[in-house]
Amino acid sequence: MTEQTSFQDLLENNPCILGEGAVIERLRRDGGLELDPYLVNSAFIYDDAKRAALEAIYLQYLDIGREFGLPLLLSTPTWRASRERIEAAGLSGVDVNGDNAKFLRSLQNRYGGYAEKVAVCGLMSCRYDAYRPGEALTVAEAQRFHSWQAERLAEAGVDFLLAATLPAFSEASGLAFALAATGKPYAISFVVRPEGTLLDGTPLKHAIAAIDAAATPPPFAYLINCTHASFARSALMHKTHSSALVRQRVIGLFANTAALSPEELNDSSGLVEEDPEVFGASVSALHRELGLKILGGCCGTDDRHIKSLAARLAS
Repeated sequence: MTEQTSFQDLLENNPCILGEGAVIERLRRDGGLELDPYLVNSAFIYDDAKRAALEAIYLQYLDIGREFGLPLLLSTPTWRASRERIEAAGLSGVDVNGDNAKFLRSLQNRYGGYAEKVAVCGLMSCRYDAYRPGEALTVAEAQRFHSWQAERLAEAGVDFLLAATLPAFSEASGLAFALAATGKPYAISFVVRPEGTLLDGTPLKHAIAAIDAAATPPPFAYLINCTHASFARSALMHKTHSSALVRQRVIGLFANTAALSPEELNDSSGLVEEDPEVFGASVSALHRELGLKILGGCCGTDDRHIKSLAARLAS
């Protein structure tokens, strides 16, 4: 069975898939461990204490998925592992992307039969600040810049590629071209505003239709991340900027706990946390109301939020 068929089977044969919760943010606020200025958490696997902290978070999410019998999606700790950043961190020649994929597979393989219900995606993002669409690369720049990391993750044998926390249509388009060229299935995940647009103002319906038409093959799906559940619902239901196609093609949400805009989150001095039961109820409701199948957490979430969500999805 190919990796693509395996993930597609999970997607097609289960009503929903549980997503992980926050990883980087939890390390930043809970672990007392310094994040790398270039790679953030991508080099944690090379330090015993940092690897243990990273492992503990992923094992919590694996335990929750197994407890509730839900398929689980984990993302490699490679959000910032571009060639440019790897070289700046002094790790030229080190297979940071491949080593992180092996790290997650090693955790997955501890879970016996449940491991078959776990998918590992190779995580990528934009080159610069995910909350500043004005810094986004052009289509051509993005395709050139991101191709190297896309190829490394594809070679590492992840189940699919995911470009996430994307604020702008141009860089998302270039990323789609880079990911499509690997031959791996891939998904694109946007940060959205309640008005149904990306952060750069592009309507969701235009962004998705244009990428679908231009990329060969197109993404197998789209997601929304780093966005509160109420914002995501509003965006998907917007009369002008969304569409039936958008609601068909967007299949997942990794939700924030704070109903704040990216600008407000950037200016926030502390964690804005939502009660885990409120989070679980609001995010799981999008499965019932809009048919979203992949549901997990982003900023502000931890194992409590994912457990609350899992309990509702399992029931």
